[in-house]
Amino acid sequence: MTTAETTFEDLLTERAILRSLTRIARAMDERAWAALDDLVLADATANLGTGELTGLPDIVASIRSFLDECGPTQHLLGNVLVEVDGETATSRAYVSDMHVGAGDRSHLTFCTLGDYHDEWVRRGGEWLLSRRVKVSSAHTGSFEVLGPGPAGWAPRG
Repeated sequence: MTTAETTFEDLLTERAILRSLTRIARAMDERAWAALDDLVLADATANLGTGELTGLPDIVASIRSFLDECGPTQHLLGNVLVEVDGETATSRAYVSDMHVGAGDRSHLTFCTLGDYHDEWVRRGGEWLLSRRVKVSSAHTGSFEVLGPGPAGWAPRG
């Protein structure tokens, strides 16, 4: 869509999706898992780098398998693009996330650079995440900062 074709409703949608992106990132950092119920479809799908996931409970379980044993985290989003097409939308957002170790690992850090490729649907007037793919481009630090990850997963590189 060109700038001339952007409607006021499209701008409101972009704003709503930007707020939801931020709320999802904050929910992960605050470990406020129940907050995702209002932001992500129950039957959402995702690929966060560990394989295909189906349903919000599986997505949350995968994220928690890394973050529950981790210290503080911060998921920063930037260069967000949103494209609206009626009752659906797509977004892309750079993500730079910092993870600090807990306890005897508090001196360790792990950081990634990536891109969230998201799909959204409007339900009951709200924009909900229906699919997320995280495309990772780089990481630094120690995987030891994180929890073990989902069963059968092993870090690469």
